[in-house]
Amino acid sequence: MGNDISDFLASRAASAERPLVGMTVLVVEDSRFACEAMRLLCLRSGARIRRADCLHSAHRHLQTYRPAVVIVDLGLPDGSGTDLIAELAALPGRTTVILGCSGDSDGEAAALAAGADGFLAKPVESLAEFQNQILGAMPPDQRPLGVHAVADTMVRPDPLALRDDLTQVAELLGDAPDAAAIDYISHFLAGIALGAHDPALREAAGSLMRAQRAGTGTGPGLSRVAAMVRVRLAQGAEF
Repeated sequence: MGNDISDFLASRAASAERPLVGMTVLVVEDSRFACEAMRLLCLRSGARIRRADCLHSAHRHLQTYRPAVVIVDLGLPDGSGTDLIAELAALPGRTTVILGCSGDSDGEAAALAAGADGFLAKPVESLAEFQNQILGAMPPDQRPLGVHAVADTMVRPDPLALRDDLTQVAELLGDAPDAAAIDYISHFLAGIALGAHDPALREAAGSLMRAQRAGTGTGPGLSRVAAMVRVRLAQGAEF
């Protein structure tokens, strides 16, 4: 149903309320919760959305069509999003708008250095910020006419998507993760916590991340985040 609505909106003329009508946005994002926020922002803006949850999936999409906008999360399960940004930025005569996306404080500098046109700081919830970043990166002659700043509406993703993310983390934690997996889990969990406005979970993920980098032992940190994830899943989708 969501794609049907998006395709219907994309068949209409662009307007001040839906300035991205006619555009396809490829979101390269491994979090279902973060991607659900992007889906709502695209829907409100009139754009179609396509999702890739890893670099491999993104390359499959890009072999078959050229989206107007690509939004790339920097931390992906099979590599860094900066590599994809650099690859897209190097394409000759490219017209695609490329935005990096991350909750890390140094994410913007890394994305822009790789060749991104702009950056979205997580959590991505503001309709005005979302639209302004895309429209501001477009060549002036390609921007739809009559566009003005929208009211700063905030989207609220479906908490069931958050539950899916937490379930994925619980499964990863149960597989005796190695160093590479722990690094991914801590970054992924920190992003989930940021989007869910859960400072306790974010602090625990950050502590695990620091222990991993310092080589001081990750056992206690893994046990702590595993317990917190179990509690949140037991509480249900809303917590």
